Amino acid sequence: MEFITELLQYMSDNSAELIALTVEHIVMVLQAMGLALLVGVPLGILAAKVERLAPVILSLVNILQLIPSLAMLAILLIYFGLGNETVVIGLFFYSLLPIVRNTYVGIKEVDPGVSEAGIGIGMTPFQLLAKVQFPLSIPFLMAGLRVAFVIAVAVATIAPYIGGGGLGKEIVGGINGQNDIRLIAGAVPAALLALMADFILGIVEKTTKRRFRSVS
Repeated sequence: MEFITELLQYMSDNSAELIALTVEHIVMVLQAMGLALLVGVPLGILAAKVERLAPVILSLVNILQLIPSLAMLAILLIYFGLGNETVVIGLFFYSLLPIVRNTYVGIKEVDPGVSEAGIGIGMTPFQLLAKVQFPLSIPFLMAGLRVAFVIAVAVATIAPYIGGGGLGKEIVGGINGQNDIRLIAGAVPAALLALMADFILGIVEKTTKRRFRSVS
């Protein structure tokens, strides 16, 4: 009980700094998610449409996911230097797999009868993709985004090891100073961010799934 009281007191006394670190953490994650969507969705579509490229694309993003996070950031540090930009690039790489894979699976799971109906009414391949196949794959994409977001929030906590910011500053500071209160003061907001992202994106995923079922 005394520990909780001290923790709450510490968080209250340092609320301004914790809020600033939380905002910085969120910004890094959102930037990485934006890049991952910008690159991952086209890669997923390409893998679904050009079957001979699918094994290559999926293998590459799988390899990126298998590299330990600290090793990934250390490698990027050599080429991009210290700072949040390097962290964002690392989070981007880690977020690619669920987005690419789920986009690929989503398009492949579209009922062939629906695609044939689109072709039957004179749709071009691009129109079929844009108006039928991709919209119906969105529930799968949202599931991938949900996983990617939670992974990114967690991995971003090691950002201070390469000069980045975010809630990892409190966590690493607590570890280095053997200060449990400071460590948990950084870990709790990070965990809450991950839970909130999972909850909100879970609702969006369920909503898109209902629409998917009603259309199909």
